[in-house]
Amino acid sequence: MVYQVGDIVLYSSHGVCKVAEIVERDLSGNRIKYYVLKPIYDNNSTVFIPVSSETLTSKMRDVLSLDEVQELIEEIPNKTTIWIDNENARRDRYKEIVAGGNRTELVQLIKTLYQTQQVQKESGKKLHLSDERFMKDAEKMLYEELAHVLGIECSQVLEFVLPKMITVSKKEEEVV
Repeated sequence: MVYQVGDIVLYSSHGVCKVAEIVERDLSGNRIKYYVLKPIYDNNSTVFIPVSSETLTSKMRDVLSLDEVQELIEEIPNKTTIWIDNENARRDRYKEIVAGGNRTELVQLIKTLYQTQQVQKESGKKLHLSDERFMKDAEKMLYEELAHVLGIECSQVLEFVLPKMITVSKKEEEVV
C-alpha cells in the first residue's frame, strides 16, 4: 500500500502515527525514500520507514473505521480468554500477539490479563511482571487506536471497554 503525507496509520508498537513527510536521504551513496512517521501520542518520537522495505512497510496498517471500532468493542464479551499455564509458552505466545498487532488477539490478551489481574488482586497477589508488561503494551497499541477513532483521550478508553472486559460470555462460562 502506498501512503501519502497526512495519512493516519498504525505502525507496530509505535501506535497511531501521522505520515508527516516522505523524504529522500542519502545513505552510503544510495538515495533512499522514507516515510517519516510522527506518533500522535508521543511528540518526542519520529520513525523513518524505508518505502522500499516490504518488511517494514507491511507493519503499517490503516486505522480502523468508527464502525469497526464499535463492532470490536461490542464483540469483547464474546472473545474467549487465552491464558496459558506454562510461563514460557505464555510469554512466547503473548509476545507474538503484541508483535503481530491483530486487534482481535490484542482484545483477547487484554481481557485475559485483566481478568487474571482481578483474580490475583482478590488473593492479595499481583500479575507476573512479564504479563503486566504485555498487558500495558497491548493496551497502548489498542487504546491509542480506539481513542483516535472515537475522538477521546487514551485515558477514557477504559471506560468504554471495561464493562465488556468483565462480562463473561456463555461460551466462557462453560469453559470456566
